[in-house]
Amino acid sequence: MFLKYKLTGDLVEVVTLDTLFDPCTIEIVARSHVGEEMQEPENYRKSELVFPSEEPLPRCWVDAHYRENIPPIPKPTKELLTMS
Repeated sequence: MFLKYKLTGDLVEVVTLDTLFDPCTIEIVARSHVGEEMQEPENYRKSELVFPSEEPLPRCWVDAHYRENIPPIPKPTKELLTMS
């Protein structure tokens, strides 16, 4: 998977996908795709990466507490059930 490094605009190839999806890790190992030769893998902070379209990474990949601020789904009431 390729992501964009915000500081330089370069594409990086994620080497460790499991850490990318793990919200408890703040860094991943990726390889920069600049120049003609294959670059050595380096550590990149997730906060400095976006998708090539400039879209941010999903919150569930970067925040281990992403579910804590989600409001609960209201239970159906009799009025809602009879409306359909």
